[in-house]
Amino acid sequence: MAVPALGKLGVWNSELRWAEGPGGEQFARDLEGMGYGALWVPGGFDDKVLEDVSRLLSVTQKAVIATGILNLWKYQPAEVADWFAALPAEHKARTMIGIGISHSALIGEDYSRPLANTRKFLEGLEAAGMAMDNTSLAALGPKMVALSGEKTSGAHPYLVDPEHSRQARAILGAGKLLAPEQGVAFGATIEEARKAAIQGVSFYKTLPNYRNNWLRLGYTDAEIDADADRFIDGIVACGEVSTMAARVREHWQAGADHVCVQIISAEGENDFATLAARFRQIAQALA
Repeated sequence: MAVPALGKLGVWNSELRWAEGPGGEQFARDLEGMGYGALWVPGGFDDKVLEDVSRLLSVTQKAVIATGILNLWKYQPAEVADWFAALPAEHKARTMIGIGISHSALIGEDYSRPLANTRKFLEGLEAAGMAMDNTSLAALGPKMVALSGEKTSGAHPYLVDPEHSRQARAILGAGKLLAPEQGVAFGATIEEARKAAIQGVSFYKTLPNYRNNWLRLGYTDAEIDADADRFIDGIVACGEVSTMAARVREHWQAGADHVCVQIISAEGENDFATLAARFRQIAQALA
């Protein structure tokens, strides 16, 4: 099979999976109608994300439905391959399974040898007959990025800046997918936007995978610990929609094929109507 047609711009959004009450299916259709080529949903905490991929495929017509991530500790390779094999052909063409190794803080004592265990899982998928063009890999460090290009359609890095896209493209070379997530934060002032961004990245600062990646990108421990403007603004595009659009373009210029935008919302601002209005502003700015 061919790599799914993600388009240049996508959405990374947890409410598509987790929000309670009506409106989620219409929200997915609205995003599709705005021109977002792929809808990425989280799956790092549980073993039910494939059920929600099936649901979102059934209520949309054009957008690729992607996982960011499917946690490889929560699934057996044959389970994923069998699920994919049972999809109708039109849904296979719109499915991207982004796979990730997760974090020791979430997995516990079973977590070990991330690179080797990721390779083992991907080789298990291949052996089970999975269409590897329909897979990608959550990759931050150089070795994981290289593995993504070797075994899958490419890399889906999370909480990165355009410099990471430049480095990842150099590792992947031409012809491999590079689909970074880019966080954005709205606010009446830049200070309000940064406050939302700080809340959004606070948990990830405790995870070595992310901290080590930020250090490789040139941020310092002091900047990370202090939520310095250079760090927060470097990882999350804060404030004006024009700033957000410019950051997406920087990723494209650095070699990204597709950028999925995640709105990091302040408390009480993650209802479907507010999110839809903000995603529409971003899409229009990048049209």
